[in-house]
Amino acid sequence: MKRKLAAAIVIAGMMVSVSACGGDGKDSDNSAGPDGFKGQTLTVWTMDGSAPEQWTKDVTAAFEKKTNAKLKFEIQKWDGIQQKITTALSESNPPDVLEVGNTQTPAYAATGGLAELGDLKQQIGADWTPSVSQSSVYEGKQYAAPWYFANRVVIYNKKIWAEAGIKDTPKTRNEFFKDLDTIGKKTDAEPLYLPGQNWYFFDGLTIGQGADLVKKEGGKYVSNLDDPAITKAIEIYKKYASYSKAPKDKDEATPQQAEVFAKGKTGAFIGMGWEAGTAVAANKSIEKDLGYFTVPGTTADKPEGVFLGGSNLAVAQNSKKQALAKEFLKVALSDQFEGELAKLNGVIPNKQSLESNLKGNAVAEAAAPGASVGGTTPLIPEWAAVENTPNPIKSYMTAVLNGKSPAEAAKQVEGEINKRLAQQN
Repeated sequence: MKRKLAAAIVIAGMMVSVSACGGDGKDSDNSAGPDGFKGQTLTVWTMDGSAPEQWTKDVTAAFEKKTNAKLKFEIQKWDGIQQKITTALSESNPPDVLEVGNTQTPAYAATGGLAELGDLKQQIGADWTPSVSQSSVYEGKQYAAPWYFANRVVIYNKKIWAEAGIKDTPKTRNEFFKDLDTIGKKTDAEPLYLPGQNWYFFDGLTIGQGADLVKKEGGKYVSNLDDPAITKAIEIYKKYASYSKAPKDKDEATPQQAEVFAKGKTGAFIGMGWEAGTAVAANKSIEKDLGYFTVPGTTADKPEGVFLGGSNLAVAQNSKKQALAKEFLKVALSDQFEGELAKLNGVIPNKQSLESNLKGNAVAEAAAPGASVGGTTPLIPEWAAVENTPNPIKSYMTAVLNGKSPAEAAKQVEGEINKRLAQQN
């Protein structure tokens, strides 16, 4: 998957309120059968890199054959897309279907900009993987449909692991720690490169502990960093970080962790699949030594929790072609085309039954097991403000790695987190 795509799908920025004007959300074409759609054109916004050319061609042919309508894809750039979507949803003639980031979906839904899709969920979504479908739901109602996802894996240097005498990849977290110990003792390599602020990996650990970063008190959301389960997650992170010489006050992009790994002196790092390509671009010779495995959890039968970045497909509330839009979603999200997208782009599909399409893609095969136990940041509109720079969660992590107790570090940033959660989006 392209780096710009994977980077963009995990970032949720500040949202601006949408005032849903014009239209009452009713289907102007609701009673139209296939012949009734003739002469209409459905407009679909997808992001640059999301929809492969072959997939777009195949979906268009199937949709137009089914409905006798025309399909128009408009490719959008990631830069500035949130404001562009916000503006579009407030207009009387928006694009009919839009790709929206999974963590951004609740904010768009809260403004009234998205049509409810509960009927579509009943028709085609009974077996959507719950962990990937949850971001499509806001206040108990379905406002989008899950499309594709990605998560972090362990990318390792086979040569270094062989030098340490390690013959197999670990199946549990403790086995992983044992392997990192072995690399540290038997080779000159840094066992793991893990900067102190790789916060999406930390978020995955909190998900693995069944924790949530926020809680509700007195009708409003506040920081939950003092939760014992989150304390456990940061202690696990600290254990991982003990195998690394990376800066405690930097994230995985400063410097790019894949470029550090590319020098051939690091046993492993935890990152997105596209980062392997970054490593190869920095040092072509390392390509033959690349290996991948699922981030292991406490037991071999359940991987570690991971942050699921991805995209949903939504219908604009002000679209006058909602019935036609749902016909598009039935085609695009069918097993045939959801499976084709997974195969072409190496992304996690919205159903576990379709993960067989990832066979032969080593990164995707390593990522897939984590999808069923993954999750996201808090799916509330208020959360967007928390991740703005400087991210207080990162400050919390650095403080713990520098010796503060988790309780002290949580206390240090909870005021700022609560202030951001109280902002009106």
